[in-house]
Amino acid sequence: MNHAINIYLDHFGLHERPFSLVPDPDFIFWSPVHERAYAMFEYGIVTRAPITLITGDVGAGKTTLLHHLLKSMGDELTIGLISNAHGTRDELLRWVLQALDQPVPAEADYVRLFGQFEEYLIAQYGEGRRVVLIFDEAQNLSRESLEELRMFTNINSNKDELLQLVLVGQPELRDKVRHPDFTQFAQRVASSFHLPALDASAVRDYIDHRLEVAGAQTPIFTPAACDMVFVQTRGVPRLINQLCDLSLLYAYTSEEQKVTATTVEQVLGDGVFFAGGVATERPDQPALQSGSTK
Repeated sequence: MNHAINIYLDHFGLHERPFSLVPDPDFIFWSPVHERAYAMFEYGIVTRAPITLITGDVGAGKTTLLHHLLKSMGDELTIGLISNAHGTRDELLRWVLQALDQPVPAEADYVRLFGQFEEYLIAQYGEGRRVVLIFDEAQNLSRESLEELRMFTNINSNKDELLQLVLVGQPELRDKVRHPDFTQFAQRVASSFHLPALDASAVRDYIDHRLEVAGAQTPIFTPAACDMVFVQTRGVPRLINQLCDLSLLYAYTSEEQKVTATTVEQVLGDGVFFAGGVATERPDQPALQSGSTK
């Protein structure tokens, strides 16, 4: 398979895969909604918001934006990135300390760990630095863990911000925070944004952008192919990448220089595209109108 991919790169004059499923800030596509989402990321950091909340469907591009944010953070910030944390409040605190490269003695109880965490924040503040904890896949945090994070923000006092929280997750995270039991938590969310899927026009621009970054000199996907990709993926970037990558491979095996709607139909007809929860139409079924974002 790697050999086949390398050949299809040569076939289309590309120097790397344009539609890898691995988040890559070098390929970031600044659609209007991604620009607004990133602006809220930055707004939360700059204004020292206690909690910043960014949500979006699976594959919408949240992690790619997050990686871009990490690359652009200033030296005055100490960043701790926690991915898919779970467990009790004691375990959460251990995840946090590990993310900050702090020692976590196995025998230490919660009180000792929290004291260590508080001392670390004060020491960082004394050096003119703020600590930002970023939780990716934060929808997996338990109710107990979310309440613990709210307690973390109590460490801040008066005008002195020692700690900021950034929570990134799927839509159910937003639903959790909106629950009446989390009113106090929600009141501390000073910056938030929900990242929707791309519309049909943005999907065409997205496909052309990634191909251009990968070295394409001319458009490879026809407008009709782009519209079919939109219909089948509902504008979710991760699914766009999967379907476009397979379509390039199919066009190469057919010795075609363009990916057409027929190429995409062949991929769909062979059943090799797994939409991961997004309902797809077969080529012989009625398609959505290309302007729909549902």
